[in-house]
Amino acid sequence: MDIIVYSHCPGCGTDLIYPALEAKDYTVTGEQFEIWQCKQCSLRFTQNAPGKLSIGKYYQSANYISHTDTKRGFVNTMYHIIRKRTLNQKLKLVQHVTGKREGNLLDIGAGTGAFSAHMRNAGWQVIGLEPDYDTRNRAMELYEIQLQDSNHLFELTAGSIDAVTMWHVLEHVHDLHQYIDQVKTILGKSGKLFIAVPNYTSLDAQSYGRYWAAYDVPRHLYHFSPLSMKMLLQRHNMIIHDIRPMWYDSFYVSLLSEQYKNGSPGHLPAILNGLRSNVNTVTDKYKCSSLIYIVNK
Repeated sequence: MDIIVYSHCPGCGTDLIYPALEAKDYTVTGEQFEIWQCKQCSLRFTQNAPGKLSIGKYYQSANYISHTDTKRGFVNTMYHIIRKRTLNQKLKLVQHVTGKREGNLLDIGAGTGAFSAHMRNAGWQVIGLEPDYDTRNRAMELYEIQLQDSNHLFELTAGSIDAVTMWHVLEHVHDLHQYIDQVKTILGKSGKLFIAVPNYTSLDAQSYGRYWAAYDVPRHLYHFSPLSMKMLLQRHNMIIHDIRPMWYDSFYVSLLSEQYKNGSPGHLPAILNGLRSNVNTVTDKYKCSSLIYIVNK
């Protein structure tokens, strides 16, 4: 199996890296993985992670919702209820930030196609990319949308896209810098990049530690803080225009984390932890469980 062993930070490139904690793959294998941290940019990353040729098996689970769209269990049911609301919120956000009611949108890591289809139905010209063949077929079944393989990213015309969305995707991408460079290339002069990722400096992450569900090793190769995202994008001459909190993520992640930590759902403690995390975010949005970074070229 191909394994990625880092001697330098995959974000900023420094060799000032050290082990931070260990986390378990609760979704598929039960394996333990080391998470290391960069002393310079604060990026955390999964050490000894599977490479591109080996990562596939870690996504093969009926419970992996972004690939299966499963509604099984309380947490997944809640996810679907909340998603109906967040799809509209994302549509309005893209329209507001780009200043366009319609335009050309690239949705990277489209999963089963819910967001891509929602934007298409709102009048946008959408290209959705998804690496997994079965998931692309699932998108066609569910939403009658034809997603493309991820390699299609490198076939797109420079300056042709008004908005690129990566909803909880960048943490999965092996070719981190290559992806960012290509996204920058295909964005139009006033184009916007939307990156949503978990935030390991959030209160719920601090509360659950190694049980925090958003570490999601080894599928999540990187674990971002606001500082690490800023430094990563600066390296590519891109600027964070704004940061928006994702209020619902603290509840979803806390529900999973409670189960990982205690072996049972623990709905009330999870909801209380989610509330505490969000209350903390009111005075410091950089502490939200997940953040949307709105990025300019």
